[in-house]
Amino acid sequence: MLEIISIFSLAAGLAVLAVLSVIDLRVRLLPNEWVLAFACLGLIFHVSTVFSFLSLEQSALGAIIGGGILYLIRGIANMATGEDSLGLGDVKLMAAAGVWLGPHHILFALTLGAIAGILHGLGMAAHDWRLTGRFPNLGTLSLPGGPGFAVGIVLSAVLAFRTFPAMIFS
Repeated sequence: MLEIISIFSLAAGLAVLAVLSVIDLRVRLLPNEWVLAFACLGLIFHVSTVFSFLSLEQSALGAIIGGGILYLIRGIANMATGEDSLGLGDVKLMAAAGVWLGPHHILFALTLGAIAGILHGLGMAAHDWRLTGRFPNLGTLSLPGGPGFAVGIVLSAVLAFRTFPAMIFS
């Protein structure tokens, strides 16, 4: 029974990340309800796997690190630019991801998410360049962070939960 719950929570977590990415791309917003659902699914996953991957303390520390690092980056960027450079939805998303990934893998997710965001931005710039014939100012390029962070979260989860199939099917 717990295996079914863990499989469901993992699949639902992926679906919630997909929904969050689509919403962020369309309206540049990560709704709190969806982010909270993602965090709760992470907790359900760890409870249903009897904390085989992370302890409750490690999940809490992952949330603090994931949200805390991004909140710090947001504060520094906002001071440097004088405007909101990163939304609080992104901060909350990475806190929720920390529940899933813990203190070590959340750092990997943040890094991969930032790289995915950079690649997304460069792709958008190249697209604009192709349409207009002018290369856009990368300093003013604005894009949602959620989809890039979702990519980082998923790639980190693949690494963090790589033994999950063997655990379920043994």
